[in-house]
Order: sequence, then C-alpha cells, then structure tokens
Amino acid sequence: MISRRAFLGASAAAATFPLWGKGFASAATPDTFKLAFDDQTGAGATYAYVTGTTLDGKLVVLKADGTPYYPPSPAAQTPLAEDCAIPIKTLSQVTVPKMAGARVTFATDAKLDFFVNPGPALVPPSFVNTDDVNYNRNWSFCEFTFNNDVLFANISYVDFVAFPLGLHLTTTGSGDQTVSGLPAKSLDSIADALKAQGGAWTSLIEAGPDGTPLRALSAHYRADQFSGYLDGYIDQVWQKYAGTDLTVDTQVPGLGVFTGRVGSDGVLKFNNGEAFTKPVTADVWSCDSGPFAIKDGDSDARKAIIPRLAAALNRTTLLDNANQPTGEDPAKFYQAAETNHYARIVHSKLPDNRGYAFPYDDVSPGPDFSGAVQAGDPDTLTVTVNALR
Repeated sequence: MISRRAFLGASAAAATFPLWGKGFASAATPDTFKLAFDDQTGAGATYAYVTGTTLDGKLVVLKADGTPYYPPSPAAQTPLAEDCAIPIKTLSQVTVPKMAGARVTFATDAKLDFFVNPGPALVPPSFVNTDDVNYNRNWSFCEFTFNNDVLFANISYVDFVAFPLGLHLTTTGSGDQTVSGLPAKSLDSIADALKAQGGAWTSLIEAGPDGTPLRALSAHYRADQFSGYLDGYIDQVWQKYAGTDLTVDTQVPGLGVFTGRVGSDGVLKFNNGEAFTKPVTADVWSCDSGPFAIKDGDSDARKAIIPRLAAALNRTTLLDNANQPTGEDPAKFYQAAETNHYARIVHSKLPDNRGYAFPYDDVSPGPDFSGAVQAGDPDTLTVTVNALR
C-alpha cells in the first residue's frame, strides 16, 4: 500500500516515505482515465469539482463541461473565473488528464465558491473558518493522484466526515477494486457517538444554522481542546521502553528493522541513530508536528519509523505491542480509555473497516485499513455520492 501522504500532500499531510506493499506494471499509465459519478444523495442538485496540479506543476480545474481549465495567476485573490461545477445529474462521466494532489469535491443543492490566489494557488472551501462563504454548505471530497505510474485514489476522513462517498475502480486488466466507505446517513450516528463519548469529543461536531450536524472534524482541528489528553498513556509508553526494547519494522525493502529505548534524557533512541523526544497529544493527532514532523534532509529510515510510532499511538497499541507493526490486531485498536475516539467511531461504522481516519491509517502488518484503490492500468473510477441524511 502506498501512503496517501506520499502521493497527495493533502491538508493534514506532508510527503513521507512510501509504504510499499503492492507493485505496478512497468508500462506507463494511459494519458487519461474516466471519472464517473453515481449520485445517490437524493438532493435536487449535486455538483462535482475536480482540482489538482499537472505533473509539471500547473493548477488545473475541470470546467462544468468536463474540459480542463488552467487558471492564470491573478494580482490578488479573485473568484475562479470559469464555472467549474460539474452537474453530475446530467454529466455523469468526465475524462481526467494526469494530475497530482487532486481532489474531487462534491456539493449538494448549492454550488461552492472557489478562489485563486497569486501563484496561481487554489483556495478551496474551508471547514474550520466560520466566515468562509462555503462553511454552512454541504460538501465532501475524495482524493487522487494520477501520474505516469499509477492512479491512486482514497476516501479520507483525516479532515472530517460529511456525506459519505464510495469508490469503485475498473482497470484494463488487473481487476476491479472497491472501497465502500461509510454507509449513507452515517454522519448523525457518528455525531451521536461523539456526544456520548463526552468531553472534548463533542467539540468536533460542526452544526449548521438549523442545529443539525454539517460535519464531524478530526481531533487535530480541535487540538486545543485536548491538551494533556494522552499524557498518561504516552508517559506509560515512555516508561516501558526505558527498560524494554521497542522494535519497529520499517516494512521497506533495504531498510529493515530497528530497535530503540528511552534513555535517561527521556529521548527514544534507535540503533540507527534516529531519536525522538516524547510527543504531546497534538503531535499524535496531527502525525506531523513535534517529533513526528518530517524535515528536509530526514533519512528514509526516520520517514518510515514516524508513521509506525504515530499509528500505534493513535490506536493506543504501542504500550502493549513492542514489535510494531508486526502482530497488530484491529480488535485491539482504540481500546484504551483515552484514545483516538474519532478514529474508533469512524472505523466502527465502516462495513469493510477501510478509510483513513488519521494520516497514517495505512500502517498495517497486512490488512488494508486505508480505503485506497490503485492501479497502473486504470479505466474508470466511479465515485458513489451517498445521502447525508
């Protein structure tokens, strides 16, 4: 499995070392793939926005008729000049050229407003800025990258849950792949479960003007509400590995396995020289701050150790399993009283347990938890857009 961070550079993610587990044919991908829409929302109108960058770095957006548009750089922030709201009830399939770091954003009933900054750089809708014109509208997205080697697409709950999406990929020879995603009308039950969890978890629910949930956010976006939340668990982990070896299998050919211990200075040091200070809760939720931040010049080994430490802390399995991620059992994920309950609740609603609930949710000894489809010979990627309620 290839990490969404390596391919997508999405809002919660910085590029990291790929998690290899599946090869692709040596032949180049086709020039385009077909993107199809299965609208199950029940809404009066549903729109899709396909945005990304070309492989040579230009901003590209598909227009309402499905043709590519390359916005010029404005002198100041300006609304997107072309209508790029694809009306999927009447245009159920478009042709997509090569693009990276791409999203397919869906909105029901009302169109979204996109803006362009100098660069040009796209300004997408905001789910955290209450002053954003799109804040109270119903929208959701999936992600993809389509380069010369592979089409990689995934359902992501790293940012939030809104109306559910599903993916189905057909290929020209390597077989079909499906990620069902959350069932229709899942948001309200997820919001109810967060309310039942109580405490800071209730702060993750964003409601619309009528009081009904619009989306449920990842805890990363309310990190200030969780100060100290995981301190007790992290302290126990650090105490354990002051006297016991922690083994991390990078799962990367040529890198191998490293062992580490916490020294008298409170730093977790591995036998390859990589060292990690003790993280705080916000570092665990984001997976890319404090000791988990990836910097220019970091070794491939560090880039492979970080995801496995961050995943085990989100799942609160690091205390019990000193051999990561070997032997990780999904039945034992999120069992601590203080854990990533957002990820626990989201996964509890997924019929196949597949969907990114935090940035390194693709870390696994074998089973795929990530909700990704990928192929070097893509034909059609169908996105099912399910009802919010």
